[in-house]
Amino acid sequence: MDFRIRGLEPGAFSTLHHLRDEELAAHHAVRRVADSKPGFPCRVTLEDAEPGERVLLLNYEHLPVDTPYRSRHAIFVREGAREPYDATNTIPPALASRLLAIRAFDAEGSMVDAEIVEGAQAPGLIRKLFGSAEVAYLHAHFARRGCFAARIDRA
Repeated sequence: MDFRIRGLEPGAFSTLHHLRDEELAAHHAVRRVADSKPGFPCRVTLEDAEPGERVLLLNYEHLPVDTPYRSRHAIFVREGAREPYDATNTIPPALASRLLAIRAFDAEGSMVDAEIVEGAQAPGLIRKLFGSAEVAYLHAHFARRGCFAARIDRA
């Protein structure tokens, strides 16, 4: 079964990059400079920012459903992110090198399954989870910090 992973749309964050620090705070966001790689995985490009690159750390609602699973968490967005990652049957760099929690959700937004996997081994688990007709979409989270990484859909 084919799957598709897409990064977040950069337009959702474009107005934040030009704000002063005190204005960012009103949006629950802060500006950081990447000081290591890996360490600052952009949710638009799904790559780690390069050392010295500016990123925003902000609170993002990645599961805006009307269930107990409604969820938001901190994410990084690179200042220069212009095009979202978009590929079929490929695990992006920021996910491939990390331990992931893959969570399966039904059409109403309730979690129906979840497992932990090394990012490079994720395709097998993704296909297994999509083998259930009950599963509408998947969310990948970075298992160690718990942050939302990306949404995964059937291709």
